[in-house]
Amino acid sequence: MTDFTTLDQKITQLNQRLKAAQMGLQIERRGQKLNLRGTLPPRPGSDRLKPHQQRLSLGIPATPAGLKQAEQEVKIIAAQLLQNHFDWRNYHHRLGRIDRLELADKITAFGDYFFAQPQRQSRPASTKTTWESAYEPYLRQLTAIANTHPNLSLTEAIYATINATDVNARSRQTCCTAMAAFAEFLNLPLPLDLKTLTGGYDRSQATPRQLPSDELILATWEQIPNPAWRFVYGLMATYGLRNHEVFFCDLSSLQHTPEATVRVLATTKTGEHEVWPFYPAWVETFHLKEGHLPAIQTDLAHTTLQRIGQRVTAQFRRYGVPFSPYDLRHAWAVRTIHFGLPDTVAAKMMGHSVAIHNRTYHQWLTRRDQQQAVAAALQRMYRMPPSDAMHANQPPKGLD
Repeated sequence: MTDFTTLDQKITQLNQRLKAAQMGLQIERRGQKLNLRGTLPPRPGSDRLKPHQQRLSLGIPATPAGLKQAEQEVKIIAAQLLQNHFDWRNYHHRLGRIDRLELADKITAFGDYFFAQPQRQSRPASTKTTWESAYEPYLRQLTAIANTHPNLSLTEAIYATINATDVNARSRQTCCTAMAAFAEFLNLPLPLDLKTLTGGYDRSQATPRQLPSDELILATWEQIPNPAWRFVYGLMATYGLRNHEVFFCDLSSLQHTPEATVRVLATTKTGEHEVWPFYPAWVETFHLKEGHLPAIQTDLAHTTLQRIGQRVTAQFRRYGVPFSPYDLRHAWAVRTIHFGLPDTVAAKMMGHSVAIHNRTYHQWLTRRDQQQAVAAALQRMYRMPPSDAMHANQPPKGLD
């Protein structure tokens, strides 16, 4: 059993030597662990701009042997500070030095770092969804592989995790992104660049969807028996909203202004943006000025955007909707192309970049879509009557 009285005396003597050597750091005992204290750069996510007095957890036991180890850490960190090479990512404020942690603790430290990034703290709900869908599943798989094959190094386990995914699937790219970020956080050198392992998936080459026609969208809305979920469906069809965005919108303009826009709130995946209806007549057709959303859990302290989106998908399936919720969004995007809406405007309303917009939606233009777009262009050029130029582009009954 450690004699803490004697150990504290040794700590005091050691700190006097460190001060005389102008190390700028002191060792302190907090319970049964040893920490360092000194002037250190701001932690990631901190509001402070200049170095200030902070504690650094070493995760070293408060023993005579631990004290010798802590003295070596002081020398290493002092040298890093002198050369401006100190990096908080090498340490965890609760667990100690990262490279000495078990894999589970390393993942915990990575998660804390992920959520502490300033750009992520501004959108906590989106950050939580990204972590749960794009990082956590692959980190769990990494843990399972490491536990099943304890002879593998962490680097080898990372490669094995990537190789466990389909080489031509999007999951391979997502896994590579997650593993690369984790390795970078750990300052773990990878002999083979993970970019070379992303596989052959190419979103721009994905099979085009057979999107529902406007007639089918109208007919399906009429078959949904629950008024609240019919309202959700109508909002998604008219405004091209993502599943979860329906529950995070300001609908006041829809009810009180001629433009009938909706404003997607900043708590969503891509931040705040305003959306116009296409077709505008669908605001009345779907009775959107009188509808009410279903009562589901939307408190992001108890759920996530992803779970809310999954609830929408489940309800669509329950009511026999013959296409996915996202098909309403995609159909809205293609519809704006027919209207001649500039891609920059449509992309902004959808909350993504112009490059993604063009890559995703222009490839889905079918011959029917092209015929309608050509007819609309001819009508504008020659001022032809709509009946002559674009009979196929007339909205179905109920849209006028």
